[in-house]
Amino acid sequence: MSKPTPLIAGNWKMNGLAASLDEARAIAGGLGATPARVAICPPAILIHRMAQALSGTAVLVGGQDHHWDDSGAFTGDVSAEMLVDAGAALAILGHSERRTGYRETDAVVAAKVQAALRAGLEPIVCVGETLEQRKAGDALAVVTGQVRGSLPAELAGRPFSVAYEPVWAIGTGLTPTTPEIEEVHRAIRETLVELFGDFGRTPPILYGGSVKPGNAAEILHADEVGGALVGGASLKAEDFLGIIRAL
Repeated sequence: MSKPTPLIAGNWKMNGLAASLDEARAIAGGLGATPARVAICPPAILIHRMAQALSGTAVLVGGQDHHWDDSGAFTGDVSAEMLVDAGAALAILGHSERRTGYRETDAVVAAKVQAALRAGLEPIVCVGETLEQRKAGDALAVVTGQVRGSLPAELAGRPFSVAYEPVWAIGTGLTPTTPEIEEVHRAIRETLVELFGDFGRTPPILYGGSVKPGNAAEILHADEVGGALVGGASLKAEDFLGIIRAL
């Protein structure tokens, strides 16, 4: 079976205004030849305008979250179908900032993944341990437990990816060692094969957490690392392109 196609996705989080579309255009314009699929996930209010700005380019647009229901009385929320209607092709689900700040459980994340599939979105499902869990020696158990609990059976045969983001490395400038990253990614791969059989070898496993141009090459060439979910470094075209070119 061929290796998974790499995916490098930028998570803009709660950053970006209309003027930021120029950075997205610069990313698309400077992309050149790359073996990776590239995506930018801006705030929901920018998705439609970014999809228009990037129309005809190789850069995909994604959302950062959506509700598990298709519609309803959920003030302030957006549905997966709304993201698709705005021009999104992917959605980040289960990010640690959602799991922690909004108390999203594995069951909630799995319900959101099911909603994404109904709408035709490709899910990027995030997992990761806290520093306390890693110090206690529970990192592998926590991460593989999140994989089992967050990935519904309906994903079999459908495009998706898993993003490993150690909570303690997000926005801190800290990163695990390459052997630590490889250990977790191998455990995720084994769990995907356990859940989905041979198809479990297909989805890319992304690494996220303080990925920068300076450390991207080492991370992206580690065993079972199939791309990156990039936070702050994806807000500037020069930095994001530097990470993409590190493949």
